[in-house]
Amino acid sequence: MSCQLLFLLLVIGACVSPAEGQAAYDQLPDLYKKGVDLALEQLKSDSSIRHHFFFLKSLSKSNIESRFSVNYIYHNFYLKPTKCSKDTVNPDPKKCPFRNDRPLIDCAVCYKTYSGTVESDPKPYLNCVHKPALTEDMKAKREEHWKKMAYSTGSATLLLTG
Repeated sequence: MSCQLLFLLLVIGACVSPAEGQAAYDQLPDLYKKGVDLALEQLKSDSSIRHHFFFLKSLSKSNIESRFSVNYIYHNFYLKPTKCSKDTVNPDPKKCPFRNDRPLIDCAVCYKTYSGTVESDPKPYLNCVHKPALTEDMKAKREEHWKKMAYSTGSATLLLTG
């Protein structure tokens, strides 16, 4: 019975289309889209990555709002590879189907924004790892980095998670 359930879950997961991932991206608040875009830029510049990726879904999000239009953002999410080359210009989700023979990439990003713009100081933190290689130690280091960045100001007033 458990094999049947596993098979059903695999079939359902394979049916998720890039267009659905694009819809999930489109629903993200702009502050979180900026982090996804940073991760996609990083992947595109990595010579070992050969395919284009689309945002699949958020795992967790946090936003600490400070004074004077400053936000500290943490976003953990999945990116999924497509069959399109990473050099594809303006990839269309309808023409770039997801690959189901490659692992997801689990990304965590932390960055500071001022009036909606990502600041270069402190330098944005990006950590993207193929999901099977992600360890508990890596997760702990991500969280530690987030805490250092977000709470170093001493002026955090609101923490939202979801």
